[in-house]
Amino acid sequence: MLTLKADMTNKVETSRPENTPTPIGPYNHIAKVGQFISIGGTAGVSPATGQLAGSDVYRQTKQILQSFQVMLESVGSDLSHIIHLNVFLKNMSDFDEMNRAYVEIMTDHRPARTVIGVNELPKPGVLLTMNVTAVTKE
Repeated sequence: MLTLKADMTNKVETSRPENTPTPIGPYNHIAKVGQFISIGGTAGVSPATGQLAGSDVYRQTKQILQSFQVMLESVGSDLSHIIHLNVFLKNMSDFDEMNRAYVEIMTDHRPARTVIGVNELPKPGVLLTMNVTAVTKE
């Protein structure tokens, strides 16, 4: 059972860790209050090059989840502490390939998840974005 500690200050800490893609707008990737972590919409962009990790949904999905791992580690968490994940998928025909990459990276952890079909995403060539809610390891 997960027990959460109360944070009486309710101070929101925001950050953008190194080795993660540069946001395309005026925001930070991470907002954290106590043990609760929220990571905003993230595309499959390689932090090393600033370019898409690939032109297919499989490689973009893997890159997003790898970026989440780096982001979560920066605030005392990891992929196994994700509570909920939203997927904003441009083409529902890519659902199976997204799931293939998702299972490879997430292994046996199966948090709650919502997949939403979207018409358009802000960065050209992006086939999906994801955002997560997680908790710290402690």
